[in-house]
Amino acid sequence: MTSRCASGKPGQGGASVLVLTRKLGEGIAIGDDIKIVVMQIKGKQVRLGIKAASSTVVHREEIYQKIHEENKLAAEAQCVQLDEVCRSLPIPEISKTIQDKVPLRTRSRIRKTS
Repeated sequence: MTSRCASGKPGQGGASVLVLTRKLGEGIAIGDDIKIVVMQIKGKQVRLGIKAASSTVVHREEIYQKIHEENKLAAEAQCVQLDEVCRSLPIPEISKTIQDKVPLRTRSRIRKTS
């Protein structure tokens, strides 16, 4: 097995990347719980097999990014909705009390996006 460290691509936070060379049927181990094996090589595509506990979440990179982005948007939408509910309450004292319970960090983010 050949390995080397390379600096990350732009947009990856400058993190180092461990580059490994594997042949068909060979694999790598990540800790004690995850094993990755090269199952098939066809042209420019490599089929990988991943052995991990069923509790380990594994996604293709593009799916992981989409989930992450949708979770971020959902969290921001919930913060905005909470702020709108607080402003619509008819009694100012109750509205102020509820707004005080919203973390300051969240309130400032709500103001910036509104």
